[in-house]
Amino acid sequence: MTKTPHSAPSRRQFMKQAAVGSMATLGAASSLANSDRYQPGASPVRYPDPDIISLDKRFGYRIGNAAIQRLHTGMRWAEGPAWNAVGRYVVWSDVASNEQLRLTTENDHVSHAFRSPSNFSNGNTFDLQGRQLVCEHLARRVVRYEANGSITVLAAEFDGKSFNAPNDIVVNPLDGSVWFTDPGYGSLGVYEGTNANNGSPQPYQKEAVYRIDDKTGAVSKVTDEIYKPNGLCFSADYKKLYVADSGVSHYAKAAGEIKVWDVDGARLKNGRRHTLTAKGKQKGIVDGIRCDVDGNIWAGAGWAGEGYDGVHIFAPDGERIGQIVLPEICSNICFGGKHRNRLFMTASQSLYSVFVGAQGAHFC
Repeated sequence: MTKTPHSAPSRRQFMKQAAVGSMATLGAASSLANSDRYQPGASPVRYPDPDIISLDKRFGYRIGNAAIQRLHTGMRWAEGPAWNAVGRYVVWSDVASNEQLRLTTENDHVSHAFRSPSNFSNGNTFDLQGRQLVCEHLARRVVRYEANGSITVLAAEFDGKSFNAPNDIVVNPLDGSVWFTDPGYGSLGVYEGTNANNGSPQPYQKEAVYRIDDKTGAVSKVTDEIYKPNGLCFSADYKKLYVADSGVSHYAKAAGEIKVWDVDGARLKNGRRHTLTAKGKQKGIVDGIRCDVDGNIWAGAGWAGEGYDGVHIFAPDGERIGQIVLPEICSNICFGGKHRNRLFMTASQSLYSVFVGAQGAHFC
């Protein structure tokens, strides 16, 4: 998208509209999101932050006296943020650098090589006991870090075959089960893991969503009715599972969308489209997703250019109601902080955050 300069009056008019939660277009948003505001010595951002865009009155109250902050930069491909409420830190993966990093929120200090090597890890979360669960591209498995520092392999194969490259992961606290996606991106080349398929876009086995039983450790396939299942999250009451389909990256028949299923114990049923992720002519892809307490879906998005990259917010009915515009592709997100109202965003080379007028439905 070509960046179009705006005169001072039109910019003031736009900021006024954002302040009252009026409708704004992604085209207008794209003229505001740029990397200059994040450079050392840049002028403070005037509230309301013009890169937090209200597209519907249902999102208006979520824009407050807070600005988007770039907390850290310099990664190769930042992914999989997860909040640890006990340690008050966020951990995330730099997939291509084969390490994990940690930011402690009392001083926003970043520790490099929190885990290095990380087996080209991607998605992270924490279970009910506070143990870190990790999707590993290189080993093509899901593991758990124990309190004593040892590693437990939770899932390494299904039906006698290795996984493609587990990607994102969540826990259902109602029964302790672990759910994860296996789209296979980390097995397409050595940059993000392993060249298991010799660079072929075809997966080692059909892309799918899996469940690990907390009591038996049994791994079951809950659905493969999706091209490339990527980010996933539960609804606030755990009665629904949302999954982002990023299959447009490799399949001509795929549609960029978020799908939703009803959770029936250990099974899924009634799969259907929740929303399309394209916006006008911008055919972007949604990656990591999270739900807030009001049932809205917050989605890291990109691959469509300036004005699309960032976080898109979808109402329970699937309508896009807001956007946080970033100067980089946003891979994934999580809610953190004492009140679950600080949104952390991994975006290409950087980690961003912003305090929002919403609360995450879950800590991870």
